[in-house]
Amino acid sequence: MATPIWRAAITLSDEQTQADFAAGPCETNILNLPQHAGSDYQQEILDALPVLVFLERHGKVVFANAEARRMTGTFEGEWAECPVEDVLWGLFPGTAEPQTHVVGTHSARPFHASLPSRSGKLLPVEGTYSLLNAERREAIIVAHISGRERAPKSRLMEDVLASIPEAVVIVHGQHVLYINPAFTQLFGYTAEEASGGNLREMIVPETRRHELAMQDKEVDQHGRVAVDTVRMNKDGELVDVALVAAPLCIDSVKVGYVLSFRDIGERTRADAKLQQDAMFDTLTGLANRALFLDHVALALKRSTRRRDQNCAVLVLDLDRYKEIKNELGHASGERLLQAVSSRLRASLRPADSAAHLSGDAFAVLLENILDRHDLKVVAARVLRQMEEPFEIYGTVVRVCASMGAAMAGPEHATADLLVRDADFALNRAQLEGGGTFQIFDRHMEMPARAPRQDPERELRSVLEKRQFEVWYQPIYQLKTGKLEGFESLLRLRRPDGTVDNFREMLRVAEDTGLSVSLGRETMDTVCRQLRTWSDGVAEPPLTVALNLTERQFYHPEMVALLKQSLAANAVDPERLLFEVAESTLNMNLDAATVILKRMAECQVKIAIDNFGSRFAPLNHLAHLPIDMIKISPKMAVASTWPGREAAVLESLIRLGHALGMQVVAQGIETPEQLEALKGMGCELGQGHLFSYAMEPARATMLVGLGSWALPAGA
Repeated sequence: MATPIWRAAITLSDEQTQADFAAGPCETNILNLPQHAGSDYQQEILDALPVLVFLERHGKVVFANAEARRMTGTFEGEWAECPVEDVLWGLFPGTAEPQTHVVGTHSARPFHASLPSRSGKLLPVEGTYSLLNAERREAIIVAHISGRERAPKSRLMEDVLASIPEAVVIVHGQHVLYINPAFTQLFGYTAEEASGGNLREMIVPETRRHELAMQDKEVDQHGRVAVDTVRMNKDGELVDVALVAAPLCIDSVKVGYVLSFRDIGERTRADAKLQQDAMFDTLTGLANRALFLDHVALALKRSTRRRDQNCAVLVLDLDRYKEIKNELGHASGERLLQAVSSRLRASLRPADSAAHLSGDAFAVLLENILDRHDLKVVAARVLRQMEEPFEIYGTVVRVCASMGAAMAGPEHATADLLVRDADFALNRAQLEGGGTFQIFDRHMEMPARAPRQDPERELRSVLEKRQFEVWYQPIYQLKTGKLEGFESLLRLRRPDGTVDNFREMLRVAEDTGLSVSLGRETMDTVCRQLRTWSDGVAEPPLTVALNLTERQFYHPEMVALLKQSLAANAVDPERLLFEVAESTLNMNLDAATVILKRMAECQVKIAIDNFGSRFAPLNHLAHLPIDMIKISPKMAVASTWPGREAAVLESLIRLGHALGMQVVAQGIETPEQLEALKGMGCELGQGHLFSYAMEPARATMLVGLGSWALPAGA
């Protein structure tokens, strides 16, 4: 701008005004229009200018020319004592006391700001402001509406903000200065509708004060705030968003905020579904064992406070269920369980809750039960419902059920104890031929306890005394014999020093829910061992695999536990490989996909274990974040067989490589199998031909060697 706009305005004033201004800022009296002899003439000149002219004293506008009044839709008298910040947004940082903001200079200074127009829109303005009288703290502001053409830098920043996929909004004070297109797409407000508005209206009313106070506090203390929350869109609907707020500073003074919003609705729905899957049985829709035990625990607390609110537990098994499933098929067996669950719900009161514990085992929590008579009435009604025939895919099926029941008493300090006693009663009903029910009493406890309670008691003793150990089976590169890594396996160390397989114990842990805590301890142990190898003799870095059971994999805190273990042990996540069985993925593919993607975000590797054992769909490989295929031992044995089995195995290996995955053959036991797998292009393998699982000390020695002695002819 060759000639500042405000100088053009002064040039059009009378000779006296020019002389006053030439004499210096302290001598001019242009702001004393009402008292000046030529003030009417000066005001006519200022009103005739095609620009916006504001005269300021002590930080407040005392005069606006005709163009400024027209653009803002105001009258002359309305400008008296109006703060500059209310007229031109973004011109200066906000201050606690009104004051003239232009100090210490006699020259014009350029600015950019926003002007609230009479239509309610924010108009971009630019111009100059200059000090006229420092003693009286007076200044003149001359501006015009910005044209469409912007400086290259301004256009670049607008293009960048418009390209950001997150919704971005810039707030000055309490007013919106700018929104990008993503904000319109997410919340429905156009730029015209949002300009000058207040984001407070988008916050849920009941949390509005708390959220704003928290935002101010976090920004002041930490420089930014990041939180998952909800906002209301234009239609009043709630939107789940991830909010990041940072201060908007001008001359090191906070005058507003820059906020970004990311739609996390899909993630929230996936987390809710994952939580649903973790607490409810996916087949029947009933509560699972963990949720049922929580309900029983709450009922026991209520019953201790009020004697008229006693509770009881029923457990139910279907007689001959296995025979029916074997006769009609797996799909019909599942459909029968769904029909039983529907009929069970229909026979209960609204306040009662049912659960599917496992297989054909169901349980019911009854509250507000006064005595054994009430319990018998409910149990008889449930059994009558079960005796009615079921129609399964056009076939009429008749089943009988056995049921055990237990009333809560002083001896039932925990939910497990009450369910245990109902189990004892169920055993007695089954011993009497089935199709009936029994209510627990103390004489049932001793004969029933031994076969049903010992495995869990033994497992708890093993965990408390830490009699389990993590051993390691090596995995080798088949062509070179170099050590690639290990698979971690649990072993049971008995008091006499002998070591047993942990497979049976792991089944008990899975049934009782103890596998989650066991998995957490195993993960920490493996991470510590991997860190020791990484800091010591392991070169190049090794990969250690951990197996995840179904309960461990679908536990809602599994990914959080993984992150904690990685952080606590400072382990490179790419050195950890988590093996998930085909059957686990097939239980709930949608939930499994969400979990696998969140694990992949942690940068750990993921393998499908025992691939080929259950003929999982091959599209698992294309659509899931899988790094490795572990061929089942049965398929590895088939590598030396003539015919189709070997051809299928070779095709599977080629498919894995085409998808960028490593392929590991498990259960290699003979040199012939080794040669056949090498010929098919399988690069990794493990099995008894090389080594059984070994304790950590021997595994560390093997790490130092780095390879195995190749068999003759290999």
